[in-house]
Amino acid sequence: MNAVYEPLFSPWKIGNVEIKNRIVLCPMGGTSLFGWMEPNHFDETAAQFFLERAKNNVGLIIPGIAPLKDPMGGRWLYKNKKMFKKLKAYMDEIHKTGAKLFVQLTAGFGRSFAITDPLVPFLKHKWLGALMKPVMDISYLCASPSELPSRWAEDVMCRAVTKKEIEKMVYAFAETARLCKEAGVDGVEVHAVHEGYLLDQFTLPYTNHRTDEYGGSFENRYRFAVDTVKAIKKACGTDFPVSLRYSVVSKTKGLCKGAVPGEEYTEAGRDMAESEIAAKYLQDAGYDMLNADNGTYDAWYWAHPPAYMPKNCNLDDVAHIRKFVDIPVVCAGRMEPEVGAEAIREGKIDAMGVARQFLTDGAWVTKLMEDRLQDIQPCICCHNACFAMAHYKGSANDEPFSDAKYMSRCALNPQTMQGHKYDILPAKKRKKIAVVGGGVGGIEVARIAALRGHDVTIYEKTDRLGGVFIAAAAPSFKEKDRELIEWYRRQIEALPIRVEYNCEVRSLTELDADEVVIATGAKARKLRIPGIERSIEAIDYLQGAKTGDDVVIVGGGLTGCEIAYDLYLKGKRPVIIEAKDDLMAVRGLCLANSSYLRDFFEAKKVPVYLESTVRSIGADSVTVCTKAGERVLPAASVVVSVGYEPAPLFKKQRHVHVVGDADKVGNLRTVVWQAWKVAEKL
Repeated sequence: MNAVYEPLFSPWKIGNVEIKNRIVLCPMGGTSLFGWMEPNHFDETAAQFFLERAKNNVGLIIPGIAPLKDPMGGRWLYKNKKMFKKLKAYMDEIHKTGAKLFVQLTAGFGRSFAITDPLVPFLKHKWLGALMKPVMDISYLCASPSELPSRWAEDVMCRAVTKKEIEKMVYAFAETARLCKEAGVDGVEVHAVHEGYLLDQFTLPYTNHRTDEYGGSFENRYRFAVDTVKAIKKACGTDFPVSLRYSVVSKTKGLCKGAVPGEEYTEAGRDMAESEIAAKYLQDAGYDMLNADNGTYDAWYWAHPPAYMPKNCNLDDVAHIRKFVDIPVVCAGRMEPEVGAEAIREGKIDAMGVARQFLTDGAWVTKLMEDRLQDIQPCICCHNACFAMAHYKGSANDEPFSDAKYMSRCALNPQTMQGHKYDILPAKKRKKIAVVGGGVGGIEVARIAALRGHDVTIYEKTDRLGGVFIAAAAPSFKEKDRELIEWYRRQIEALPIRVEYNCEVRSLTELDADEVVIATGAKARKLRIPGIERSIEAIDYLQGAKTGDDVVIVGGGLTGCEIAYDLYLKGKRPVIIEAKDDLMAVRGLCLANSSYLRDFFEAKKVPVYLESTVRSIGADSVTVCTKAGERVLPAASVVVSVGYEPAPLFKKQRHVHVVGDADKVGNLRTVVWQAWKVAEKL
């Protein structure tokens, strides 16, 4: 092992429980051992997911949140005794690996519950909610400290939690923790004074307007969290570890408004001055560890950082709060192993929290120990499968129930949290496979087909693999995307796959193959407006086309917004023109990603014209039809990003398969998952 990483592999203690190393698998929604958005049960898929990571040298595992009360049906978790018997047998298997496991328990989500579009009417209309209550009590799931607008459906109010409900939750925390202890669980984590979930909403002035003993003063706002740990300690003993998921600073300007890194703002939630007091107060109440980062659902990108956020984005704040407590503090948020190791060596933090990287590559800790860093498939922070929760004007949470029910999957690794759906099985008959196109879709088909035993050749018309993803990975903040491309190239080199570069296929008869896979991508849509010939296509910009200082971007989808962000970082003056009533109004794009860009543009005063269209492009200006009338904007350059259309070289037919954007334009998840499905059927 490289000496740089040695601090990560030293033992430490949480209370009396010793952890073999300082890598913590942080909780992720959808990985609960007790199920997620279905009746509570012992979840075999999640259990296997964690057992495999335990065998791959993680120190402490914290599965995703276990609601105290079943979201479907309303049964209290502690009443399902049979489930805890299964948990006990499972803990024996976990302990054989040397790993430890804490179960994370949650009181709920409050206004942060990611209510999907079909559920909005049941929250908005009480009589509909009453009809739905025996199946799913939406009112209870969204209940908040005070009457508050939902984070996801701002025109819908969430009711206030009653004192009786709080008392029942505190009891449920204690009773469930007791059953966990009896099942051999090493500790529990209380969820959470963190990320703007229910307990955190009680602590924050902008979401707690109560006038009873749970509102007003500092002690009252933190009472729910304090009562919870005291009840757990009373039921389980003072030596049973209780961790707290904790946001050091809320980074929040108000309802649905976050603060981007470096922005000057007035904190609406917990500022550092209060956090210094709160951390010590919570420690003295009985918490044995702080599992920390920053943010709320109003500033979601701090807790779920997309690629735009700095690496190790929460480390400075977490390291600061570590000075005010005597208990261990874990830091999460795009943590790099070398930076985490150095922070541990210097005593700034006690352990490094990592989540989504475990979805992409469950063996990354083992590979780190064995100095095989180049074999680690990188997480690119896309959230396309782990949190595909899109929110924009006109939509609360544009996520299909299939995603809401099965979260914590991975766009890059279809095998994650999907049971045996994507098992790579040996081919019954070895075939010659021709893959036309060496983008991500083509690479993945070739890779999986080769692993199954097929004879594979890739035909790529350029001199390198990567396709359009090379352009997508060009901006400075896409370093993980560039690492992924290199990982793909190394994978292809390591397999018995032939690659014919600078080879443009014109006819199927050229190919000596039993099966042909077409992965030739998509082509840009064209606008028919005067002066369009003066514009630059998005892909040409990403491939290096130069612009002037004043740049108009036509199209406010993800690509257009990322180009505007890139231009701003380069010192240019971007302006975005979008025909819809919001930016990035598409399914599958996580709010953590889109809200960062929206908040960034607002903070940096990047002009955005919604419900607007370009009438014409002149030599140094653009004429735009806006809601307020026609405007002429200065434009040294115009970048057009209005989407793509499939461009298959050949259509589907017998023994000819079309994958990726050549079949249907989507995102990385749709490309990769479809490629695997096709490769598994060859």
